[in-house]
Amino acid sequence: MKKVTGFILAVLLTTSFSVAQNAADGSKPQGENLKVPDGWEWRFDKAGADVEVSSDSESADVFFVNMTPGWHITTGPAGIYYHSDNKTEGDFTLDSKIYLFDTKGRNREAFGLFIGGQNLKSEDQSYVYFLLRNTGEFLIKKRTGSETSTIQGWAKAESMNMFTDETESSAENNFQVKVSGNTISFSLNGKTLSTLEKGDLNTNGHFGFRVNHSINLHISSLILTK
Repeated sequence: MKKVTGFILAVLLTTSFSVAQNAADGSKPQGENLKVPDGWEWRFDKAGADVEVSSDSESADVFFVNMTPGWHITTGPAGIYYHSDNKTEGDFTLDSKIYLFDTKGRNREAFGLFIGGQNLKSEDQSYVYFLLRNTGEFLIKKRTGSETSTIQGWAKAESMNMFTDETESSAENNFQVKVSGNTISFSLNGKTLSTLEKGDLNTNGHFGFRVNHSINLHISSLILTK
């Protein structure tokens, strides 16, 4: 059974208000607070996996809930999460503030953002993703169907805030992906990690979160700027 941290249990016990509904804005929690977000979809890497996504912290394979002002995810298998309305095209900037909780030694499991999501319910799904792991490194890859290709292999992210033995609660990191003309920039905590020519990379489509195995995250914001 999936267990969540004492911090999350405390929130579950003390918070009972509802999140304001705004069906046109997937960048804000949708539906009731501390419940699975309305309008959100997910897809796991293992096709046909029998995975329970719920707000029951004791039984869920993936604990995924609204937690104002954002969301909380404790995985489970690796996969992506996105609101059905969260789509964009052309030039844009995507920012997200993500808090990493105790990794319990699983420092090679990664988390972050994806953009350019196409056909996400089909066998020919595709997207580009930007991840961190608690080794202080970042990665940029592309998924096409069941295959992945590396755009930027694991490299040092000097600006990353890592979860360490001295971390009191969680490690905060601010992700940014900026698409401008034929350029894509990937930044962390205000520092550019990589700038690439877009070339044949598709950046139009859905955007959201990618979270690998057994990671405990709080995401306080997901902001798209055009």
